[in-house]
Amino acid sequence: MKPIIEVHHLTKRFRLGELGSYYHTLRDVLSFTSVKKNKHKHFVTALDNISFEVYPGETIGIIGRNGSGKTTLLKILSQITYPDEGFAILRGRIGALLEVGTGFHGELTGRENVFFNGALLGLTKKEIKAKFDEIVAFAGVEEFIDTPLKHYSSGMQLRLAFAVAAHLNPEILAIDEVLAIGDAEFQQKTLNKMNDVAQAGRTVLFVSHNMATISAFCKRTLILDKGKLVNFGPTEEMVRQYLKMLDVYVNQQALDDDPSLPFQVISIKAVDTEGAVRSEFAFSEPISFIIDVKIRDQIRTGQIVVVFYNQYKHKVFSEVKDVGQFSPGVHKFKLQLPVKMLAPGTFSVGVESVAHLYGNFQIVDHAFQFTVIDDGTKFALSHLGSSGGYGDVILPCTWEKL
Repeated sequence: MKPIIEVHHLTKRFRLGELGSYYHTLRDVLSFTSVKKNKHKHFVTALDNISFEVYPGETIGIIGRNGSGKTTLLKILSQITYPDEGFAILRGRIGALLEVGTGFHGELTGRENVFFNGALLGLTKKEIKAKFDEIVAFAGVEEFIDTPLKHYSSGMQLRLAFAVAAHLNPEILAIDEVLAIGDAEFQQKTLNKMNDVAQAGRTVLFVSHNMATISAFCKRTLILDKGKLVNFGPTEEMVRQYLKMLDVYVNQQALDDDPSLPFQVISIKAVDTEGAVRSEFAFSEPISFIIDVKIRDQIRTGQIVVVFYNQYKHKVFSEVKDVGQFSPGVHKFKLQLPVKMLAPGTFSVGVESVAHLYGNFQIVDHAFQFTVIDDGTKFALSHLGSSGGYGDVILPCTWEKL
């Protein structure tokens, strides 16, 4: 079977600080004379020697940090822009939803834009008519279909754009962050439609920062970082690798050292099972905290309190460790949370320490932050994540069929 997409050594650079167009008016020439004389050209490499193949019927995830080249790759495949080096072979029509309004004209009505986009995909008027009512119903814009698009809200434009791209049956569908805009109801409709598209055997390229959606719909996923293809393989492995790549961003760990305290926490950090410091974890991953305690005077008893706050800075729960008699020095403790306890979201960690004999307290409300990401193991098709309805803690409940 031949690949439906072949990408060979794609490289794309953007020039910074100069006018990018090849055609200039007299005013442009006069205004940018000093820029044109600048011999120092600065380039940023958006894609760097990318090569991969996609086969018919595959749903491929594309993940990476902001600025990694994801959207540039889709724009090249959609022939919106062209590479500086390399080439891509597409054996089929491609429909693209890259951002709100792409391929639409604000002065045209919704109806005219549907036919305009269909024509760009190479469809006949008869073919577009056959799908028109279904497109409008899915987008939910029946009342506004004969209104100029410039009067649509961004959400209405998104719904219509996705409906056109998904219903006109291109062999390849390229989608960039379609779930970033829209209410929970539309997002669920979008997920269902994407599933229908995949089941129909069409090829889907899907860019998203939502690891749950990537895990649910994509069998294979490629990781981009700074324009380079890091890896391409089974989605579960790629999501795990990508989450570890994000760990270069680690928040504050060390706490201020207060000589007046005989007993205090001087460092706390979140680590994975291999002991690597992390700031992002998948929902199904174990999360542990390494706590360094400095004791200046021998104590008989004390307590370490670790407090967890949600993104709204509300206390979620606390864990207390009774500390027995220790000699002066730095002592390490490890706190491990139950697996799948914290729901996807952002949390901050605070610490308190008290030496009962001295009555000294140390209180640090928010030492650092970490994030739990939905990896699709529990909430793959739930609408809760998009509406922030997970809650903060997942309890280990038992289900029984009666």
